[in-house]
Amino acid sequence: METLAFLTEEEVRQIKVAYGTPVYVYDQATLLDRARQVLAFPNAFGLTARYAMKALPTAAVLRLMSFVGLHIDASSGFEAERAMRAGLPAGHIQLTAQQLPENLRQLVKAGCLFNACSLHQLESYGILFPGSEVSVRINPGLGSGHSNRTNVGGLSSSFGVWHEHLDEVFAIAKRHELRITQMHTHIGSGSDPATWVHCAELSLGIAARMPEMQTLSLGGGYKVGRMQGEPGADLQAIGREIVPMFEAFAERHGRKLHLEVEPGTWLVAHAGALVCGVMDVVDTGAKGQRFYKIDAGMTEILRPSLYGAQHPIVAVPQDLGARGEAEALVVGHCCESGDILTPEPGNPEGLQPRRLKAAHIGDLIVIEAAGAYCSAMAAKNYNAFPECAELLRTRPGEFKLIRRRQTLDQLLQNELLD
Repeated sequence: METLAFLTEEEVRQIKVAYGTPVYVYDQATLLDRARQVLAFPNAFGLTARYAMKALPTAAVLRLMSFVGLHIDASSGFEAERAMRAGLPAGHIQLTAQQLPENLRQLVKAGCLFNACSLHQLESYGILFPGSEVSVRINPGLGSGHSNRTNVGGLSSSFGVWHEHLDEVFAIAKRHELRITQMHTHIGSGSDPATWVHCAELSLGIAARMPEMQTLSLGGGYKVGRMQGEPGADLQAIGREIVPMFEAFAERHGRKLHLEVEPGTWLVAHAGALVCGVMDVVDTGAKGQRFYKIDAGMTEILRPSLYGAQHPIVAVPQDLGARGEAEALVVGHCCESGDILTPEPGNPEGLQPRRLKAAHIGDLIVIEAAGAYCSAMAAKNYNAFPECAELLRTRPGEFKLIRRRQTLDQLLQNELLD
């Protein structure tokens, strides 16, 4: 059976009484520790570490990351504005987006950095800001990830300018007198240092054709192992392999490239938990399945339904009495057959029961490793369920409310009846 990561059973019960369920809880100590590990990423000639805020964009978390020294990777103009409204400096925010923001001029004039992700985006930026510096995202021809949905490089990815189109990049830059001083790549999600070495080799080969380039971003996608035995990325091991490559590039081309990385999941996944209540326990007979129905689901954590992703799950009894164990499926509160928290690994169509403490109505379920792409990426408001609250565990036994639970009035406020 899985165990609680940073909460105790008593804290879980305390949270239910004080804040209700469902509720996200983030551990400040874990967030700070992971941030400091990222800031220690090995580098040859300097490092800027960015937090990919799409993983968890709550203002309190953004401020904590900024306080430690991380800059921000924003995936939309709205995210960039959100970070600025949280009080983060515009000059620490880089925009790397599929959709070109309508207010790009205002964002750049405020100080945000822009990373062109297509020929059209580069052309548009050149028209707005001729004679300026710019970063360009290049698809180096390599991708990584456990499925096509987490792979953002290679032939099947729309992210970035395909590396064979560099001549068109140079033509646009010449036409608008742009200086390409940074190149960005991002291949997906992986843990094997050899994959990152290959990515760096491809990227440095492209960088050699960009004489004004000063910074190379290798993006994010550093895999996190959520389940016991699941491999995760070792940042130190990856960095140690890459440093000699940057040093060799400097000797060969006379340029000491500054390194950027931009993890999201790696920073926050293990710092989050979703505390839920058991609302019902049902079964489908002696030859069927036992189900624990909880008061959360795809409206709070979509990854299992979307990817067949696995999260540790722990049952916490409401009382202190002894409990046995049981095989059970954990299902969400949505009227949707796909709202399953215990899918078969990698297969959202399949089911795989978990061995948990035997749970009764009124007990609690904690879904671990829920800091990344849970609150930020969910089927929000499906079945009219309001968004749940978020807490920051500032120290053992102490919690701070950082996002109020949404009300039905707030959910409906933009609807027009006349």
